[in-house]
Amino acid sequence: MPFILGVIPARGGSKGIPKKNMRQLNGIPLIKYTFDAAFSSKMLSDFIVTTDSDEIAEYSRNNGVSVPFKRPAEFSTDQALAIPTIQHAVLTYEKIKGLNIDFVVMLQPTAPLRSGFDIDSSICALLDKKVDSIISVVSVKNNHPYKMKIIKEGYLKDYQETGLENPPRQQLPPVYIVNGAVYACKRDVLINQNSFKGKSCIPYIMPDERSANIDSLVDFTIAEYFLNQKISNK
Repeated sequence: MPFILGVIPARGGSKGIPKKNMRQLNGIPLIKYTFDAAFSSKMLSDFIVTTDSDEIAEYSRNNGVSVPFKRPAEFSTDQALAIPTIQHAVLTYEKIKGLNIDFVVMLQPTAPLRSGFDIDSSICALLDKKVDSIISVVSVKNNHPYKMKIIKEGYLKDYQETGLENPPRQQLPPVYIVNGAVYACKRDVLINQNSFKGKSCIPYIMPDERSANIDSLVDFTIAEYFLNQKISNK
């Protein structure tokens, strides 16, 4: 088996929602849902948290999750990008452990409904197809680009000219949006190409009920709804 490292990026700060990663979702800190999914994965060789927060580091370790280093300040600002942050985590982990990993899986805490099944299914597809990467997506459904508008000089215009006015969703080509749940790629693609995608990327399509991506307080409400639906259906 290749060595597959899961990386959970969890800053202490958040511009939109203060301390978002530790905010309660159905009475549990948001980040704990990603811990549970990673622990239930059978394909991850190891997984770690990269954080600048002492609170998150302590909570992670108390839940059995490794935090082998503290994230430097330059990777902990609102402007910090995901790729250099995960590159730092991978290279530091390899240096500490004295090994080279083969694949990297970024697991963002803002996708609490993703399961261990989703992680493993993504990794299996990545290995089976022998591609550079796999990224999880969800259908945009009625939020389709053919239905989107721009305002130009005060007038409402089509974002994309199609020759159709208000077309029914069933007649539109399927379009997907990244849901933030799983980014998995070859280690060399991340490190040497500065990319999660590489030259060959396949989709892992997820349903709405596992695709909540927490960016606002409304997203917490949506995630709670799907969590409660899941609990009530058990």
